[in-house]
Amino acid sequence: MFEMTGQERQEEGIGTLPGSLYEPTELAENSELVRKALGEHVFNIFIKNGEAEWDRYRIHVTDYELAKYLPIL
Repeated sequence: MFEMTGQERQEEGIGTLPGSLYEPTELAENSELVRKALGEHVFNIFIKNGEAEWDRYRIHVTDYELAKYLPIL
């Protein structure tokens, strides 16, 4: 599977995991199944928590970024 191209995986129906923390939140937000399963109140909190987690991750400066970019400042 790892040696297959993206198109070959798609033709075989092999999906991929989300590339970011935001993608699953966005998918859940647009899912009637998740909304109905959780109920409106829990669903709204669930989405807000996912968005907050993404925001915290997005603004975090990683060790890689510090090592790579701090010396050139």
